[in-house]
Amino acid sequence: MDFADPNFERTTYEPFIAYGRSKTANILFAVEFDRRQRGRGVRAAAVHPGAIPTELGRHVDQSRMQALVDQINQQLAAEGKGPFQWKTVPQGAATSVWAGVVASADEIGGQYCENCHVGKIVPDNVTITAVSEGVRAYALDPDTAEALWKKSEELVGESF
Repeated sequence: MDFADPNFERTTYEPFIAYGRSKTANILFAVEFDRRQRGRGVRAAAVHPGAIPTELGRHVDQSRMQALVDQINQQLAAEGKGPFQWKTVPQGAATSVWAGVVASADEIGGQYCENCHVGKIVPDNVTITAVSEGVRAYALDPDTAEALWKKSEELVGESF
């Protein structure tokens, strides 16, 4: 997160960097919302549906998207894994359903969930690809989550 320039007004806008920051912000928001509301019996979790072909891709140059998929496939092949596959809409919805209906609120509260489980923290020295499982520790950091909350309040001119 770049709290000094959240809207890329002073730095060059890069779509995938902006996307990554927005996903990190979603996780941090869930962490702080859960902290603020759990005493009232309200819980929050960040849910990653996986890679699903949606309309979001219409804003990305298809050659750039193909280059990303090719890079992912190279990484997967180097790890001895099969090629990248998009998830279907039902497959992508499964984690949201699991988190909202099946999982224990105490298990998922303030956590990052993917593929119908709580994601594991991935060390900084391990590369995360678009199909990797896990979350970086900074995305779950309570101090950063609180700072994001305060920045959000500042940006919307409201205190919650």
